[in-house]
Amino acid sequence: MYLVIDTSTRYGAVGLWRDGGLVRTLAWRAQRNHTAELMPAIQTLVTEERQPLSDVEGIVVTVGPGGFSALRAGMSAAKGLAFALEAPLVGVSTLEASAYPYRSMGYPVCALLEAGRGLVAWARFQQGASGWRRLTRDRVTLVQELLALSGRHTLFCGEGVGAYAQALVGAMGRRAHLMDSATAVDRLYGAAAMGTARLDSGESDPLAGLQPRYLRPPAITPAGPAQPVRYGASARASFGLQ
Repeated sequence: MYLVIDTSTRYGAVGLWRDGGLVRTLAWRAQRNHTAELMPAIQTLVTEERQPLSDVEGIVVTVGPGGFSALRAGMSAAKGLAFALEAPLVGVSTLEASAYPYRSMGYPVCALLEAGRGLVAWARFQQGASGWRRLTRDRVTLVQELLALSGRHTLFCGEGVGAYAQALVGAMGRRAHLMDSATAVDRLYGAAAMGTARLDSGESDPLAGLQPRYLRPPAITPAGPAQPVRYGASARASFGLQ
């Protein structure tokens, strides 16, 4: 039995994978934050399945791109559980997990996520004769740059489709095929199918080396350079420095 965790965005989902499929899932929209809600969700999952958490033999987690705090919550929990259970851990791209469920639709698949500040996170994939393959790396650009590269029929999926649907259709017309009804469980399935295949083959990622992929720095003002402290005459006198 494998545990699958996805907290890439404001929508979270966890699932248990056994015998080639998801046997139980739980999805939610984070009202406060994933840090407070994730572990209770996992506990509910294993309780409803009537199996102890110690039965988990491997863990799959989405590594981004996604929200700063959301990704950290999922990856911290996944690493902690993997360490405690002595279970292998595998990380999966959030964009690839979003695209994978649509691999058999007959078109190249482009997964989209809103990245904020007028930016979109995206990557392209395709199912061919040799199997599923990545066409581009995970990127974050202005949506205009994405549209400029979309010259052929493409299936667009992921949480970002709704926000960019009008622009995609305006630029591509009938060449744009939109899947705007994706759910958190769809992305969870994509992560589970790819991640558990790696676990089944004996692969895993090092705990220390697996890091979140934000694609842009978090919106936190960096600290400025240290400045020397200067005392005025009155301050120096009060500290006996005259």
